[in-house]
Amino acid sequence: MKENEGKMISIIVPCYNEEEALPYFYDEITKVLSSLKEDYEVILVNDGSKDKTLQEMKALCEKDKHMIYLSFSRNFGKESAMYAGLCNARGDYVGFIDADLQHPPVLLKEMLEALKTGEYDCAACRRVDRKGDSKIRTWFARKFYKVINLISDAQMVDGAGDYRLMSRDMADAIISMSEYNRFSKGIFSWVGFKTYWIDYENVERVAGTTSWSFWGLVKYAVDGIVNFSNAPLDLASFTGLVTTAFAFIYLIFIIIKYALFGDPVQGWATLICVILLMGGMQLFALGIIGQYIGKTYMEVKNRPHFIVSETNKKDPEKIR
Repeated sequence: MKENEGKMISIIVPCYNEEEALPYFYDEITKVLSSLKEDYEVILVNDGSKDKTLQEMKALCEKDKHMIYLSFSRNFGKESAMYAGLCNARGDYVGFIDADLQHPPVLLKEMLEALKTGEYDCAACRRVDRKGDSKIRTWFARKFYKVINLISDAQMVDGAGDYRLMSRDMADAIISMSEYNRFSKGIFSWVGFKTYWIDYENVERVAGTTSWSFWGLVKYAVDGIVNFSNAPLDLASFTGLVTTAFAFIYLIFIIIKYALFGDPVQGWATLICVILLMGGMQLFALGIIGQYIGKTYMEVKNRPHFIVSETNKKDPEKIR
């Protein structure tokens, strides 16, 4: 038997209100995976959906032994859904894909071929355009990647998403990073391993609507910066240092002006503006510190990332 034969592929699919998309997704993913020589499993993770996503998952699992579902007790978020899938995946190759078919399943063939060469531990996809996104959303996305790569050791590729296939070694390395505040794009980069990149054009959702709002994406971006960089703290410290230096210089100027020219201190409006500016800067710095304290607070609680209330998997990792 050849080294790459007889291996299993695990595909993890985080789902939140994907009732309409799941039938289309099932047809496409099974068409691709059944054409491969390897055995496979598709792990559908229901992240507290409010529609009939769970019922659709159960129906798919009843007719196909390759389908596995995990249903959370509530909505824990996509990051938790991805982590739950990793903890329950049995494959030698482990991958992520969205259920809305914005990630073309046909690319899994090229991913697997890249991993089989032994030269790469990960094959990942990146969008070459952002067709369908608003201009402001596209602008912020591109700026985010420039900023995070400038201030963080974890270098992230513009257009790269969660769609990827990994070796077992890389999957285990990600599982070992059990931090509560997860930002997978940064984790994928931080663990290292050699990645083979595949470019593809953006694809519209096959059905349903996205659960990601603009402000949700902004919050996600802030989480990424806080999780993988201390630059905001450095910025707060630097701003405070510079402001203190300017204030000290201005104080000397006022004293000399009064001592030499007897000019009384004027400017009530100026004083109020300075007070408001300083107060705003202090609150801004406290907000930055609060972000890090909040993350630390959640980590030390050591709460589980997810709670699986229902599944068809034997001996599942139900809480972790």
